[in-house]
Amino acid sequence: MADETEHAKGTAGFLLEMGMLKRAKRSGWWIAGVKDPETIAEHSFRVALIGSVLAMMEGADPAKTALLGLWHDTQETRVGDIPHIGRRYLDAASNEKVTADQVSAAHPAVRAAAQRIVSEYENGDSLEVVCAHDADKLECLIQAVEYREQGYKNVGPWIDSSISKLKTASAQALAEEALRMTSVEWQQTYLPGQVDI
Repeated sequence: MADETEHAKGTAGFLLEMGMLKRAKRSGWWIAGVKDPETIAEHSFRVALIGSVLAMMEGADPAKTALLGLWHDTQETRVGDIPHIGRRYLDAASNEKVTADQVSAAHPAVRAAAQRIVSEYENGDSLEVVCAHDADKLECLIQAVEYREQGYKNVGPWIDSSISKLKTASAQALAEEALRMTSVEWQQTYLPGQVDI
């Protein structure tokens, strides 16, 4: 009983820690002048969703891909969202090490699964991993398009970098279309001819 209580406490603590992702901003956008960027949780939600869609299009497992995308930035509760320029000056712990620390007091099944998921995202080469990585880049591109519409002019490097790293044909096609659309254009499919929204 004592072990169960300790494991429940450790697992609940991990879940509470993940709440920090709802408050932590994606700080790389500050370099582009975005004053109030999206949170890590907002980014991770759309990465998981995009990943599942890419997996459907590519014939991979959408649930597994979404899971990989959902966990890909969970370590940022401990190390923050370090912009690429900042990584030149820091030797951060690996995501696998951070995850191991985060779940060290969790239920053994949670501990094992969390470590397996993060290790697979970081080191795997399955189609699901490729789709999850593409989802991360595609989400960044879509977010850059939205920020560009809001008047932030310095997001071009984020768009270019994201495009250059996409591997799947599906992600490349979706990126091309996202670059041609406005962020509210999707409504025209359902409300043809109506401009007052």
